[in-house]
Amino acid sequence: MDLFPVLKELHQKAEGKILLVVLDGVGGLPLEPGGPTELEAAKTPHLDRLAQESALGLLTPVYPGLAPGSGPGHLALFGYDPFRYVVGRGALSALGLGADFREGDVALRGNFATLGPEGLVLDRRAGRPSTEENQRVIARLQAALSRIEDVEVHFYTESEHRFLVVLRGEGLGDGVSDTDPQKTGLPPLKAQPLDAASAKTARVVNLLSERIREVLRDEPRLNGALFRGASRKPAFPKMGEVFGVRAAAIASYPMYKGLAALVGMEVLPVEGEGDAHQGKLKALRENWDRFDLFYLHFKKTDAKGEDGDFLGKVREIERFDALLPELLALEPRVLALTGDHSTPAALKAHSWHPVPLLLKAPFLRRDEAKRFTEAEALRGSLGHLRGVELMPLLLAHAGRLLKYGA
Repeated sequence: MDLFPVLKELHQKAEGKILLVVLDGVGGLPLEPGGPTELEAAKTPHLDRLAQESALGLLTPVYPGLAPGSGPGHLALFGYDPFRYVVGRGALSALGLGADFREGDVALRGNFATLGPEGLVLDRRAGRPSTEENQRVIARLQAALSRIEDVEVHFYTESEHRFLVVLRGEGLGDGVSDTDPQKTGLPPLKAQPLDAASAKTARVVNLLSERIREVLRDEPRLNGALFRGASRKPAFPKMGEVFGVRAAAIASYPMYKGLAALVGMEVLPVEGEGDAHQGKLKALRENWDRFDLFYLHFKKTDAKGEDGDFLGKVREIERFDALLPELLALEPRVLALTGDHSTPAALKAHSWHPVPLLLKAPFLRRDEAKRFTEAEALRGSLGHLRGVELMPLLLAHAGRLLKYGA
């Protein structure tokens, strides 16, 4: 059901601020039966205290049983039905990077990978190289591969192992399958056209993959590329129009900036490298009076989960807990804390498991949950929500929705 026409009619002005904090991939699993999840293992005194003053519940980001990518997971949190508003990873990276991305172009998100002598994927992320190493290799590729057939090829560094390719030329469609096998020990997949209009794109992507391996054959780690998320430039309704809020995004990674820009958020500059916690807090404080809604993103919980680093993910949760008092000092009227999906270290991948949701706002009911964990969230008064149901709840608690119907 598309609620946007209803929400457009019901939104009203109010003074309270909304702060949506997304700990990427925060949901987890125990490493062994009966053991703790990453959230349960973490020492989080500030989160524990906040949970006892808040309402908790579980949130299924997209749909039961579906392990969502970060794109649909975030769009749902922003109030956009991820089955109606679909966008590829490539377009999100292009928008987040501010790339020269025009109508008719096709963007693809790339991962540098390490390939073995027989062409099998040994590491899907090439050991997570530094962004500087990424830039060096991207410069090599741009000098050697500026054109495939009659198609211009434009390379951009994203961060670590991630990069962007923008294809520009006649007759390109974005119905192309991914080349990432999602597992090690397998060869990269061949891009397949998913419709007749995308046959040329698939051919160019396969040629590009081959040429990249040729150019980088002397690189010890960054010697191959895996592509996914081929997409053209989309056009979505903007949050200001639908929800009546001035919204801002504070994130470090280009994809999340792209998601925010796509729905009409102003992407604020952040000082510092990586997850840049203090830079994000500085951006939040300095712009607090300018916006009604803030989206604040932290990535490393997801990265540690994908690496299978249980203790590393625990440390990132504890790192967030340490800065929580500075967020609370801003006194948002509505504070929501959740994830866009689960990334259990036990699986080293996104999973279909619900994530905990914490809501601190006026007019909450009594809640039995005592910690921000998966098991405690199950005891909370918010029940079990889908991701797309969160934004109307935040708007209501902020006093930004009129009554529906007579």
